[in-house]
Amino acid sequence: MRRFKSRELSPVELMEATIRQAERVKDSVNALTYTHFDEAIERARRAETKYARGARTGALEGLPVGIKDESEIKGKPTSMGSLIHKDHVADRTSTMNARILAAGGITHARTATPEFSCSGVTWSRLWGVTRNPWNREFTPGGSSGGAGASLASGTSSLATGSDIGGSIRIPASACGVVGYKPPYGRNPDDLPFNLDFFCHTGPMARTVKDAILLQNVMAGPSPHDITTLRPKLRLPLDYKPIKDWKIAFSMDLGIFEVDPEIQRNTLAALDVFRSLGATVEEVDLGWKPQDLQAGLAYLQHIFGGYLSNLLDEHGDKMTTYARQFAERGRKSKATDYVASLEVIGNMYLTLGPILERYNVLVCPTTALPAVPADFDQSTGSVEINGKQVNAMLGWAMTTPFNMLSRCPVLSVPSGRASSGVPTGIQIVGRTYCDADVFRAGLAYETAQGGWYHDAATRPVL
Repeated sequence: MRRFKSRELSPVELMEATIRQAERVKDSVNALTYTHFDEAIERARRAETKYARGARTGALEGLPVGIKDESEIKGKPTSMGSLIHKDHVADRTSTMNARILAAGGITHARTATPEFSCSGVTWSRLWGVTRNPWNREFTPGGSSGGAGASLASGTSSLATGSDIGGSIRIPASACGVVGYKPPYGRNPDDLPFNLDFFCHTGPMARTVKDAILLQNVMAGPSPHDITTLRPKLRLPLDYKPIKDWKIAFSMDLGIFEVDPEIQRNTLAALDVFRSLGATVEEVDLGWKPQDLQAGLAYLQHIFGGYLSNLLDEHGDKMTTYARQFAERGRKSKATDYVASLEVIGNMYLTLGPILERYNVLVCPTTALPAVPADFDQSTGSVEINGKQVNAMLGWAMTTPFNMLSRCPVLSVPSGRASSGVPTGIQIVGRTYCDADVFRAGLAYETAQGGWYHDAATRPVL
């Protein structure tokens, strides 16, 4: 935006470069589904005219924003990554997309998702396999994998995501970008999943400040979403240092096997916080491996139950992983759901008091850098440290903070694995203390010198 206003760069130049890059990597990365390039160029011209005239501009004026292919834009297709919806054209615009458009953001493309966003990897029968720009043998994560891959490969400036079990933070980690899961109710969502407290919409970006920029547009109460919070929270772009902060950390949350390369990069990130004058102390959350099963049981009951309605009529069109998810949802019982709530409540009985003593909690975002790009959670297996873990989300350390959904969580890069795939850390804040995680994240990013600032810090494509 600063370069637009100073005339160093025009919205048209940026959009043309973004489209060229999208065309160049579309086969190798496959991050985008529907594209609207002609319309995007026209909107970029209008934005350029505004800047040239010194007219009032929106917070995102002229920026290419990749919109996850699950929310709606009136008159445009939305597939949810499914053959079932391949011909669906929206007759409404989702609230968060309306806000992005009103702020001058340009929706040049939709970003790929797994079918119905129900996987930690991104491939579908409709769109094929989306690959990690850093190493195309591996997944960019999911379910906002197209968003992460688009940001990392330079085919969007900002991107939207949604997170029901880690779907913003997993791809943020695997692609080396920034992803934010806001507290439940901070950002609007569409029915019926706005009523699911595991589910959050949020921003993805290449820098912490860019994530704040998009979050400030997305956030705020909506007359179409009863869960949204009043008043609107507007986050500052600048923060004081974190000297004398107390930071809690847990390497495994008591739940996960963690790959040695993840451990190495997490310890290095903790040293950065120490260099900023923070005290870092390891804590025991008292959580047990079986606690993750409660989160999965909740997802199967709510999300799987929703998908199960499609089985009889459309089961033959579904991916193997979506069909398995729906079949498990059909078998889930109300008692399973209630039992999951009891576990969630007990998990916060230990985390809550810890967050009263510390400013934030830091832990890895994923327990493994990434799984293969075409991994199928319904048939495949995942091992970490020689031990088999849950194939769906046992390699992602994100679901506990969907369970404890009022805590804000920011995922930022922590380094790269020997495969070239990035790794990340989660910065977890007290309930509804959004600014704390951004303050810590921005201090960390600044100390690291940022990411994606020159050719040496970008993937080779």
